[in-house]
Amino acid sequence: MSTIHAMLKDLGREDITVKRGGASCGEYESEAARYLAQMADKYKGEISILATGSLTNLMGAYMIDPHFFENVKEIVLMGGITQPLVFKKEVMNELNFSCDPKATEMVLRKGNYVSVITGNNCLKVLFTKEEYKNRLMDSDTEIARYILEKTDYYFQYNEEGYGIEGFYNWDVTAAVYLMHPEFFEDGLVKLQVSEEDLHTGYLRQEEPANCVVNLPKIGADKAFRNNIYNTWMNVVFE
Repeated sequence: MSTIHAMLKDLGREDITVKRGGASCGEYESEAARYLAQMADKYKGEISILATGSLTNLMGAYMIDPHFFENVKEIVLMGGITQPLVFKKEVMNELNFSCDPKATEMVLRKGNYVSVITGNNCLKVLFTKEEYKNRLMDSDTEIARYILEKTDYYFQYNEEGYGIEGFYNWDVTAAVYLMHPEFFEDGLVKLQVSEEDLHTGYLRQEEPANCVVNLPKIGADKAFRNNIYNTWMNVVFE
């Protein structure tokens, strides 16, 4: 919470609502869960949800209001793997769906219009350090300097830990899909999800299936990449 509040303060956007969610797996009663349930009920069929971490709060909202998923327009998730994420130095563990497997299974099976940006489908576009710095350093905007300052360490972390010469825009990819689905190729997939598999974030594509979700793949590589940089550069400090 402190990191989020600090960033919003830096950007001059403390007007944005922030609610505390469940602090651990299975902590379904929370401020965030109540807020989600209330907003979905108030704005039926209008709310799109972007979830880029544990799905604990979504299950919490469903437990408060069994009509929660019916009330939501769509859900875009970042998480899950269809095969291991094997890099030069290390296998990367799935870190989102596996945080709360029970909640993840519930969202995948109960959610309407669920799109999942898997870790595997983020691998098409690597953001190299050279490109990243060139694009940001060519800009004299305050936001470019801010992003460089806050994220530069990530390149060293990826290189030393996994042998990745750059970084993959995991969460941002899901956000881009929500706002610009035209940069992606949709694909409905039948899944046989289970709490056991989801302990590792694994999405099993086998019959008999118990849910159908959309697994978008990045299509327009250049347009996708440019949109991310352009969107960053358009952020204005208030």
